[in-house]
Amino acid sequence: MTVWNPSDDGHADLSDHDSYVNGTPHNTFKRLRDEDPMAWCNWADGKGFWSVTRHADILELNRNHQRLSSAQGIRMEDQSHDEYMARRTFQETDPPEHTRTRMLVAKAFSKPMMALYEEQIRELCVGILDQALALGEFDATHQIARQLPMRMLGRIAGLPEEDLDWLVDKGDALMANTDSDFTTHVVDKMDTEAYRFMPFRSPAGADLFDYAAQMMERKRAAGDTSGVLHLITQPDAQGNVISDTEFRNFFCLLVAAGNDTTRYSIAAALHALANQPGLMAQLKAVQGEAAWEGVSDEFIRWASPATHFRRTATEDFEYHGKAVKAGDKVLLWFISGNRDERAFDRPFTVDLNRGVNRHLSFGQGGAHACLGMWLARLELRVLLQELIKRVDRIEQTGEHAFLRSNFVSGIKRLPVRMHLI
Repeated sequence: MTVWNPSDDGHADLSDHDSYVNGTPHNTFKRLRDEDPMAWCNWADGKGFWSVTRHADILELNRNHQRLSSAQGIRMEDQSHDEYMARRTFQETDPPEHTRTRMLVAKAFSKPMMALYEEQIRELCVGILDQALALGEFDATHQIARQLPMRMLGRIAGLPEEDLDWLVDKGDALMANTDSDFTTHVVDKMDTEAYRFMPFRSPAGADLFDYAAQMMERKRAAGDTSGVLHLITQPDAQGNVISDTEFRNFFCLLVAAGNDTTRYSIAAALHALANQPGLMAQLKAVQGEAAWEGVSDEFIRWASPATHFRRTATEDFEYHGKAVKAGDKVLLWFISGNRDERAFDRPFTVDLNRGVNRHLSFGQGGAHACLGMWLARLELRVLLQELIKRVDRIEQTGEHAFLRSNFVSGIKRLPVRMHLI
């Protein structure tokens, strides 16, 4: 079994969610890296876009927020100004506005702060693995990969345990709004105009908006100042406070992004361990904190759960001989940069001894580097450390299934049998 997309002839339509149902169209990305690294792509559902596919180019362009702005959306879709203002989070802003908001919560997600959660994460991992392994054969994405980030989210955000399953279902309906396994309102298969002011044009956004407002009202009444959600409501250095709309959008982002990316990194790691000979033995031989950090980074490079982020050109400029116009959409394909042979030796192999790993999965190189990067690394590391204490090898027992999405890359079903030590 393989993660290679058998339906990709090297000329896949990168805008079409169906191009990803058999896995990432890596043949197409390789052809673009080699032949046309700044490629114009037409899109049947909106304005076309430039595709940036080489690692070095993505790093360079991602640093330049003056030329390539996030303040008109970070997804492929076109939005009116009203839609953008109703749905934006701090991800869809540029410095200095982005910096002010980020500073409110950055400390809560810092490496030292995340390290304080290690024992809680380990406790959760032990419980999750004990339950899953008792089943014998199971869906590893659902029984393992989905469980850990969901439960940690509750602890960091100060959310009730009994609400977490519902919240993750709603987060899935947002982020996986292109896949009928996760939503009844598939965004490119039906009319979603009624939800155009909701995050991801999804009715789940309205449910999460209502939940966020009610939850914060209860926390204020109780004088509860725990969790990252309290921090985001505090005044910044200039005394500014985020609006109710901005808070609700941040909450939706936390629920969706805080679960999906780590879930699919874990699923990709388990799939690789089942399908790449010798990888489990290599994992069992890892020793030392630095080496384990390298393990997490390599699996996250391999997973590349965020396929792309979009920027919008603020001025005319030329790149790789192409004339980019102000207002053009420019997509930075992180998933392609993470397989670029110019940046990585044997990029289509997981190498746990890779050493320095300049992968792009956290949006490195720019102002928008992922807030949750240290938590994602820690969750993956601790889960794998607990896994290898119990499991000798992983056997994939049926076909895996990929998410139907050009925005989030993930294995949504992974049937396995784990052979215990």
